[in-house]
Amino acid sequence: MPRQLTARIDSFPLAKAFNISRGAKTAADVVTCTISENGKQGHGECVPYKRYGETVEGVLEAIEAYSAAIAGGASRQDLQAAMKPGAARNAIDCALWDLEAKLSGQRAAVHACKILPRPVPTAVTISLGDPADMADEARAHSSQKLLKVKVGTSDDRARMQAVASAARGAEIILDANEGWDESNIREHLLLAAELHISLIEQPLPAGKDEILAHIPHPVPLCADESVHTIADLDQLTGLYDAINIKLDKTGGLTEALQMRDRARELGFGVMVGCMVGTSLAMAPAVLLGQNADWVDLDGPLLLARDRTPALSYSGSLVSPPSPELWG
Repeated sequence: MPRQLTARIDSFPLAKAFNISRGAKTAADVVTCTISENGKQGHGECVPYKRYGETVEGVLEAIEAYSAAIAGGASRQDLQAAMKPGAARNAIDCALWDLEAKLSGQRAAVHACKILPRPVPTAVTISLGDPADMADEARAHSSQKLLKVKVGTSDDRARMQAVASAARGAEIILDANEGWDESNIREHLLLAAELHISLIEQPLPAGKDEILAHIPHPVPLCADESVHTIADLDQLTGLYDAINIKLDKTGGLTEALQMRDRARELGFGVMVGCMVGTSLAMAPAVLLGQNADWVDLDGPLLLARDRTPALSYSGSLVSPPSPELWG
């Protein structure tokens, strides 16, 4: 019996509204892909992202349109050529990884990891809000090793100071989500250096990165919205110090692994990040993050309910997925 692909839209409410510079989310709307063969099922999840022109309906349609190719035996390598990078390809790619593991009896980590997978520290995200509220949230998570703090307004100085004061023992990453510009980036970078911030993600809008070649980097800068695939890396040298790899941008784990290795060759630091999704979306990214400099895979911690089974989070650590979940 040929392979069969099915897909559906799922929605998982958040525990509370999640705010970034572009707006607020109250639910994680995801697309779940399942590929079946010989009584085994491989699963993958993607998070369509409006910022990149995606909708859940459009991504679902794109996944379903590839069902005939899957039935005809299309491989992960075939998929890379047939579909553009993005959420739809990610769901199919990860479902194929999972199916291959289940059919072969060999865990995905054997092929995806250069070392035996282990629990890795993950960031906990502080959403954008008033400085006092952000400080309260940072204080509540001050025992975490790594905090990722959403900023990205015309003046984030009070937020930065409030969070840094409230979580003195934590390493802090700032994520501006393209929210700064030429008029305020320098003062924000200088204050970040004074506050011993470790990294700043995507301070400027994608496509307006050129200024970064002409200003000091007192804190390392990480590309997110400006980098999607291997093809983007060369043009970012000299502008950014690190890149954020997300499976929904690369179009799956297959491209992401190659991208990580190429980024290392070019001297970039590597963060493995995520959209707000469930443990199924994070599971392959945990394998990708095994030798990353920073891991930001706390999406399930923002949900009111996760999938079952789920990833195991303990303190600052997230463990590799069980075979019942993925891979």
